[in-house]
Amino acid sequence: MANYNNVVRRGALFSLSTLALATSLSVQAYEFEVGDTTASIYGYAKLDLIYDVDNDLGVFGANPNVALDGEQVSTGHTRMHANQSRIAFETSTPTDQGALRTVIEGDFYGGGGGQFRLRHAYGEWNGIRAGQSETNFGTILGMTRIIDFKPQPGLANGARQGQLRYTTGGFSVALEEPGALGGGVASGFSAVNGRPAVHANSKSSVPDVTMRYSGQVGDFRYGSSALLRRLGVDDGVEKDSATAWALNLEGEYRVTPAVTLRGSVTHGDGVGGYIEEAAGASAYVDPVSGDVNTIRATGATASIQLAAGPGHINLGYGYTTADLDGVVQAGVANAEFANETMTDTHLNYIWSPIRNVSYGVEVSRHTRKIANGDDGDAIRLQGMVMYRF
Repeated sequence: MANYNNVVRRGALFSLSTLALATSLSVQAYEFEVGDTTASIYGYAKLDLIYDVDNDLGVFGANPNVALDGEQVSTGHTRMHANQSRIAFETSTPTDQGALRTVIEGDFYGGGGGQFRLRHAYGEWNGIRAGQSETNFGTILGMTRIIDFKPQPGLANGARQGQLRYTTGGFSVALEEPGALGGGVASGFSAVNGRPAVHANSKSSVPDVTMRYSGQVGDFRYGSSALLRRLGVDDGVEKDSATAWALNLEGEYRVTPAVTLRGSVTHGDGVGGYIEEAAGASAYVDPVSGDVNTIRATGATASIQLAAGPGHINLGYGYTTADLDGVVQAGVANAEFANETMTDTHLNYIWSPIRNVSYGVEVSRHTRKIANGDDGDAIRLQGMVMYRF
């Protein structure tokens, strides 16, 4: 029978909020033993209090929801939800070749909010991780610690997808689901919010390949990532494909015990959704030649964190833009509504009066610019109360 008498509580670090709080808050995990396996349960309950000064940005501050200047929209929207609340189950079993580890984690952002959804579900042994986990392309090193669930535009997207990964030392390589995070070939852009629409004949024939190396020199932590993809369309009669790529550099430097700088740069041709809030699609089909053409995109983030009292002040900026000239000229995108550039600026204060309890207040400005040069911005005020276990 399972031995539940040696239940202990230990400190641990785990993923929070927009991944941005992931490395800055510690929690209490409930640990117990079943045979030679150690199991842990951890998570948190979080309330988000949101007021959108301008138009409604949704459950998180999505830039495509920003109204353009001159649009007639309602202003002043309040919402309160606990969708980000999370629970996770982790096991560790010793073997002759190292520990066998499994993780299953979920939150309540399914169905647009309110339904339980799977975040992580993977096993890891002898350097091999298999299952659903955050992409191997980029990490949270360059991310501003923010309260909003959505990370900054321009960051290497830390979302989770199916993958097979091998890690040795600071190097890791992975085969990843090609049709989810990165997105496929676009057929056009929505007139509602400028988002790209996937082509009906978009095809993923091979996995995306990601490679990453990370390390540390003194108080400077760094990471570099590379991505290779194959994007194509195939209607059973005619087909075409193109090779896509991307590179990411990110770093975190602890200047003093009270000051930390973070930043990242991501650039690629056909990178698509591997950049957070990517303004354009991965590729498009030229309606005349039938060729698949990739779309170049660039993203960058920068932030500073200052220790103040029982918490930290965080100020950060994120930027992403796509080269849509060819898409517009081909008639695939209408310059009147195709998103081209997104930015976010966040300023917050996050503190913990006692262990396992965190509060935060934040103001953020979100912008959107479309291919014809029209733009708009929106202000969001947000607070949080988080109880961790």
